[in-house]
Amino acid sequence: MDPTTYAAMYRLEDTHWWFVARRELARRILRRHLGTAPNQVLDMGCGTGGTLDILREFGEPVGIDLEPIALAASRERGHRRLVLGSGTALPFASGCFDAALALDVLEHIPDDAAAAREMARVLRPGGLALVTVPAYAFLWSGHDVALFHQRRYVRGQLVQVLEAAGLEMVWTGYTVSVLLPAAMLVRLWKKATEPKDAPPVADTRETTPWLNRLLLGILRLEAATFPWLRPWCGLTVLAVARKPVAAPDENHAR
Repeated sequence: MDPTTYAAMYRLEDTHWWFVARRELARRILRRHLGTAPNQVLDMGCGTGGTLDILREFGEPVGIDLEPIALAASRERGHRRLVLGSGTALPFASGCFDAALALDVLEHIPDDAAAAREMARVLRPGGLALVTVPAYAFLWSGHDVALFHQRRYVRGQLVQVLEAAGLEMVWTGYTVSVLLPAAMLVRLWKKATEPKDAPPVADTRETTPWLNRLLLGILRLEAATFPWLRPWCGLTVLAVARKPVAAPDENHAR
């Protein structure tokens, strides 16, 4: 992504409904499945560091990203355990993390299967993986192009990638479900009205304060139903998985 996109992300990450709701859901899941500090936690594709902030509750997190600009922003937030590197070749020993997160990351990686195998490899037996990706190819738009997405997923595709990497599913389903109809209408309207040669623009931008509060409130209510309700559709596919305690073959995760 270009520097302007990272600058916008850094500016909005602490207040924008999308980022805040995603972090709060991640915290809820980690509290349920991981326990209290100290843990060794990896944030794959840490970006500008907002998720690393909440991971401090569970231990001293490690962030890895391909972009020096992103790591510089994370450093401004006070994070020091930062690594420049690729999700398909993690520079860490096998079995060294209690949890690994990839929040809206796999869709950026051409070889998402390799990234999933690396995530599984660096987890200790019993370690937790938390993954989110954007849903539905029919929602593909200039937003995806602007953010250099490679694909969008359905639940079965994400499960297949993670299980092939040697992870066992704990919970899989969709989130940001209530907002799916509105998002579909917005995407269809843009396709119908925007010039075909218009430059791609990411949807994540400043939101009117009252609307930002409303959308965040809706997603907080939805998050309160996790894990009891399992929506059959949504804007995001979510998977919670574990590395088997008795991994049959460590080479399988390489």
